[in-house]
Amino acid sequence: MQLLVIVLLVLALDQGTKYLVVSIFTQGQSIPLITNIFHLTYVKNPGAAFGLLAHKTSFFIGITVLVTLVILFIYRKVSPEQKLLRYGLALQLGGALGNLIDRVRTGLVVDFFDFRIWPVFNFADVAIVVGVALLAFELLIDSEDGKEV
Repeated sequence: MQLLVIVLLVLALDQGTKYLVVSIFTQGQSIPLITNIFHLTYVKNPGAAFGLLAHKTSFFIGITVLVTLVILFIYRKVSPEQKLLRYGLALQLGGALGNLIDRVRTGLVVDFFDFRIWPVFNFADVAIVVGVALLAFELLIDSEDGKEV
């Protein structure tokens, strides 16, 4: 149940923010919220991070399906006491599915968070990164406590 709630929350935030950006902005339009530091910029990304492997939609869909299955498998094996690990996996799954929806629907991912010194990204990307950080933190804590990881 916890997995479902987190995944649905991530999907709602991700798809909702993307819908707003696509509805309000024209492609390439950028609005500074903090000039030269943080902008909202509507970008259509045909690849992965940094635009890598542009237009390899089938590849990304296949990888995302595989990652989804792996996350679900691992989640079932993780003890309910390992909350950070479970939250991290749920965030990663929600983020992966958010970008998968874009790829299946349009072949592209909508990005809009723009810190000017980093490639533009979206809420799904944030969920994935936070999920990975939680996973790493949990594994670090467990290894320091002498628990088997």
